[in-house]
Amino acid sequence: MIDWLRSVDSLSYLPTLLQGVSITLQITAAGLLLGLVIALLLTWILEQNTPVLAQLTEGYLLLFTGTPLLVQIFLVYYGPAQFDWIKDSWMWAYLREPMFCAILALGMNAGAYTCRLFKGALEAVPKGETLACQALGMSHWQTLSVKLRHAMRRVIPAYSNEVVLVLKGSSLASTISIMEIMGLAQRINGQTYDTLAVFGLAGAIYLVLNGVLTLLFRVLEQKALRFQTHS
Repeated sequence: MIDWLRSVDSLSYLPTLLQGVSITLQITAAGLLLGLVIALLLTWILEQNTPVLAQLTEGYLLLFTGTPLLVQIFLVYYGPAQFDWIKDSWMWAYLREPMFCAILALGMNAGAYTCRLFKGALEAVPKGETLACQALGMSHWQTLSVKLRHAMRRVIPAYSNEVVLVLKGSSLASTISIMEIMGLAQRINGQTYDTLAVFGLAGAIYLVLNGVLTLLFRVLEQKALRFQTHS
């Protein structure tokens, strides 16, 4: 009876935790959008194979895939405050905002991993398709867009994993005082010390969100496969 009452009482934390879902989804969506833009740009640079730009891009990929996301968030949020010229510039209006810094760090990190996915998928596209695009007089960007469409079948399953990782990575935004799901969970835990119940519910919310995203991408993958089959 006591255990049942405790389980019912633990559910009282759920409405507060659900208030952080919208912030979590905003950070995730904005980070994914920024990451997608960065990934397309970096993939295009790598496809151009310009020596200096390609080396800089590889350095960017190494930096953001080789260091923890938490470190990147701290550097983006706390780092600019060390420079007076940044604090005196227009950039400080954005870089002092935790939400902006979390999205920026998450987007730059996602952009690096997504670029790796795109590059690997493009390398798997038969070279004959590239030669056909060149024969038709297409630009490098047009050729890249054609290759990306043909690489969709390989990209979607891998990209769905990246979306899930970005959603889970958004929980690190709580370390810079953002009250998303994990931030609210930490605040409730600090007030109640009911650690198991609080973080168990937070984990369940993330599990549901990830499950919904996985199902959506499975539907998208099936539609993409049917489109390729008919085309």
